[in-house]
Amino acid sequence: MGHTKGSRKRRRVEKQAVSQTNNHGDDEPFDWWFHFSRRLTGPLALSKEPGRFESIFKISRMTFNYICSLVSENLVAKPTNFAYNDGTILTVEDQVGVALRRLSSGESLFNVGISFQINPSTVSQVTWRFVEAMEEKAINHLRWPNSEAEMESIKSKFEKICGLPNCCGAIDTTHIMMCLPCVDSSNNVWIDLEKNHSMVLQAIVDPEMRFRDIVTGWPGSLDDNLVLHNSAFFKLCEKGLRLNGRKMELLSKGSQVREYIIGDSGFPLLPWLLTPYQEQNLSEFKAEFNKRNSAARIVVHRALARLKETWKIVQGEMWRPDKHRLPRIILVCCLLHNITIDLEDELQNQVPLSHQHDSSMYKQQFCDIIDNNGLILRDKLSQYLSGNLPP
Repeated sequence: MGHTKGSRKRRRVEKQAVSQTNNHGDDEPFDWWFHFSRRLTGPLALSKEPGRFESIFKISRMTFNYICSLVSENLVAKPTNFAYNDGTILTVEDQVGVALRRLSSGESLFNVGISFQINPSTVSQVTWRFVEAMEEKAINHLRWPNSEAEMESIKSKFEKICGLPNCCGAIDTTHIMMCLPCVDSSNNVWIDLEKNHSMVLQAIVDPEMRFRDIVTGWPGSLDDNLVLHNSAFFKLCEKGLRLNGRKMELLSKGSQVREYIIGDSGFPLLPWLLTPYQEQNLSEFKAEFNKRNSAARIVVHRALARLKETWKIVQGEMWRPDKHRLPRIILVCCLLHNITIDLEDELQNQVPLSHQHDSSMYKQQFCDIIDNNGLILRDKLSQYLSGNLPP
């Protein structure tokens, strides 16, 4: 997204969000925060200005207003009795604030309820209604590029980052930890390599760390290859319905390279998914490819690390979560992550850009599946990068 286009979008979003927020009552948006902040207790009440709002919700006021404008219709469609302990009914902004705090802090329902003077069960219900509304109204913020121009922009930015031509994305997985009762034998399938209960999130990102495709809900015991093969993305690629766009000419002599994504050694080497060379004593051109492969994968590492650092409900160990609802919560956290990028929220740049989103044990997976067409493409790219592509 270019700077000019992004600036126009921000102005359009600000106008829409403020208009929508003002429809909830006579108060201006600032007055809502003034009254809401006076209810805060505990450590939240001790937060000091400036930046108090941002420190609590991890997003800017502009982004908050935009999110309210997205979910407002859904939240007011069904009359509720969601109220503070003093009986005051929660407004749309109140509900969004409570839900965002729950997702961004990862604190228990009890602690969030104490901070906002709300019953923990109300925190749970408000958060879930927010999740449902976001699934319906914000899903357009997580999509595969739908135009050649958009995909060409992604390819160009990846080539600037890592020097790989015609690269359309980087893929990786991360584990969402869960605390499940060990006495229930049916929970054993969720035990992963580190003997933790976890759920897998597979993500494909663009150069700006925006999630373009995600898969979640699978048990942590499954390796990267199995999760990939069970994904809709895999099926679309195998049918030629994705990553089947414009080929790029490498040299004037007619050598071409198709569209592809980059992954680590836990994934199979496929015609549209290129992984590193694994043998010892790599030649110069193979070592150069691995270097570029690693540079591309840094983008997805940082995206997943930022997701967990900003939306901490998926960072720590979730206490006996509903395994049917958890994937939807993960999806909404990914949507919120993308919204901050789409709106160019300045607060996103304040989150440390760590490369670590999982412990090293999870990165020791190795997949030995090699498709010959993937092998040919990887060798062709490696030779091209080293200037040794034969005529």
